[in-house]
Amino acid sequence: MKQEKLSSAAIAEKLGTVPGWALRDDGGAITRSFKFRNFAEAFGFMTEMALAAEKLDHHPEWFNVYARVDVTLNTHSVKGLSDLDFKLASLMDKAAARRAD
Repeated sequence: MKQEKLSSAAIAEKLGTVPGWALRDDGGAITRSFKFRNFAEAFGFMTEMALAAEKLDHHPEWFNVYARVDVTLNTHSVKGLSDLDFKLASLMDKAAARRAD
């Protein structure tokens, strides 16, 4: 399915549906840092999200150190944000919440 770049107004509206995510300064991506109890929890989150991302054919940029996973989402094909970014962000939020204390 061909994705379309979201307008600034649509991005602002969709940001309200994914608390904890922030718009990068250039407006071309959303970011969030997840913190887990330990490395195993962080890695489990990344594994689950890798499978979900593959199903969506939409892959995150992420960085992991011990119990922290920093995520940046954008859609390269539209050079900005699309609905896929917010869909994956929501899936990540749900997966992280399942791992919360």
